[in-house]
Amino acid sequence: MTPSLDQFRRVVIKVGSALLVDHARGRLNAAWLASLAEDIADLHARGNEVLVVSSGAIALGRTVLDLPAGALRLEESQAAAAAGQIALARVWAEMLGHHGVRAGQILVTFSDTEERRRYLNARATIAKLLELRAVPVVNENDTVATNEIRYGDNDRLAARVAAMIGADLLVLFSDVDGLYSAPPARDPQAQHLPVIARITPQIEAMAGGAASELSRGGMRTKIEAAKIATQAGAHMIIADGRVKNPLARIAEGARCSWFLTAATPTTARKAWIGGSLESRGTLHVDEGAAQALRKGASLLPVGVTRVEGAFARGDAVRICDPQGRLLGRGLVAFDHGDAARVAGRRSSEIADLLGYSGRDTMIHRDDLALDGHD
Repeated sequence: MTPSLDQFRRVVIKVGSALLVDHARGRLNAAWLASLAEDIADLHARGNEVLVVSSGAIALGRTVLDLPAGALRLEESQAAAAAGQIALARVWAEMLGHHGVRAGQILVTFSDTEERRRYLNARATIAKLLELRAVPVVNENDTVATNEIRYGDNDRLAARVAAMIGADLLVLFSDVDGLYSAPPARDPQAQHLPVIARITPQIEAMAGGAASELSRGGMRTKIEAAKIATQAGAHMIIADGRVKNPLARIAEGARCSWFLTAATPTTARKAWIGGSLESRGTLHVDEGAAQALRKGASLLPVGVTRVEGAFARGDAVRICDPQGRLLGRGLVAFDHGDAARVAGRRSSEIADLLGYSGRDTMIHRDDLALDGHD
């Protein structure tokens, strides 16, 4: 069955440059964005956690700086992004603020979602914003990213962010209403696909077509985003965002393409931690900590009796009970030296022991996969 929007708790919405910016005038599509902000506010008011991945910084910045039309050199793109990010953040804050919803800007680079240490920092910041009932507005930090170390499109960035925060739905708004069996502009017999249960080589072969001048994405990048999202346990939608109140239109049954996942964000993440990462060390815990972990708690420093290995913050480590039996694996919140210093101590002592305020947990329960208990 086709899912419905009201089934989902944590939603990531990606908005492309071609929707945000009027190409002819080089200005923001303010009326359209106001309608989307209204949709987001409605979703937020129902208790959902919402995150926006927004393109548009370079497209807005080139207007602010009076840069000519056409391809930009790298340094020109970075300068445009620097000017455009200010304008983009202000607009999102004002549009959402009109509905009493707070926004927070997060600029990320490729390394922030691919390196585990930076990944944990970015995820913790986003989690705190969501906890505080703010809407994080994420964009690739084009002011410092180079062509060699960047995503190059916000479809894949949105999918990586959705995976990182455990979203259960990713919505990609574009200038098309979904996936077709062939590019509809070239094939009038192309069939719209409302539900894609699994991404097969045949589905991948259907993706084609170049991106617009203002954006870097295309259907191919959207299929790649769908692979990332569904493997992480999130459903994904490709929908036409050019209409007013595009989220409301999806809820009303507007045509779009759903990419389904058989997993959940939690099970997908646990499988990744438990089976895909090489362990860099071992934390031995006491019986009280072992019992707490089996009941779904985080691992606190006070429950750790011994630290083995040379690991860095964000690395995967093994967790063993007092008998030396493997309990599971997790992403550790401290380097091995600091982990040894705080082992057996209360979380309230961490700042005095290390000279800085670290995490309260040695391994957060969201970063933990127990053997035989998930």
